[in-house]
Parts: sequence; C-alpha cells; structure tokens
Amino acid sequence: MDIKFGLDTFGDMQVDDSGKPISAAQTIRNVVEEAVFADSMGIFGINLGEHHRDDFAISAPDTILAGIATRTKQIQLGTGRSEEHTTELQSH
Repeated sequence: MDIKFGLDTFGDMQVDDSGKPISAAQTIRNVVEEAVFADSMGIFGINLGEHHRDDFAISAPDTILAGIATRTKQIQLGTGRSEEHTTELQSH
C-alpha cells in the first residue's frame, strides 16, 4: 500500500515576525515557493482553494497553479473547494 502526502491551502493571510500583516501578493509568492519546495521533497500533490474573503489571498487558484506548473516537475496540481456559509448577527 502506497501512502501519498499532499498539501492544500486557501493562501491564508499571515503576519511577519514583527506582527505586521504580509500582503496578499507576498502570500501568493510564498504559496508558490512552498509548492516548489514540496515538489523537491517528493510530496504527491497540492490543491489550492478559492476564497473571496480578506483573510485568504487566493481568489483565482488556476492562475496560481499555472505559475506553480512553470516551476515544478512532478507534483500533482489541483483545485479544492470549501462550502462555508458565514452569518453575521447584527444588533439594533
């Protein structure tokens, strides 16, 4: 039985060592570098999810996957999706 390891992300926004928020552009560059590193380590695949909220950087996973494809050799690329419904309560 073969065990295969993979990664998935929505490009969660993060902060640097000083606590300053990292830009969405830098977060996306980090995701690409993580995929390149995962490829070099023999990780089976990476899936990128699409999200349209301020706390996630990836809103067009296919575009980022295309960039990853230009820098990797073996890793399987895919998209993932999460159905999340958020309800905000307002008081009057």
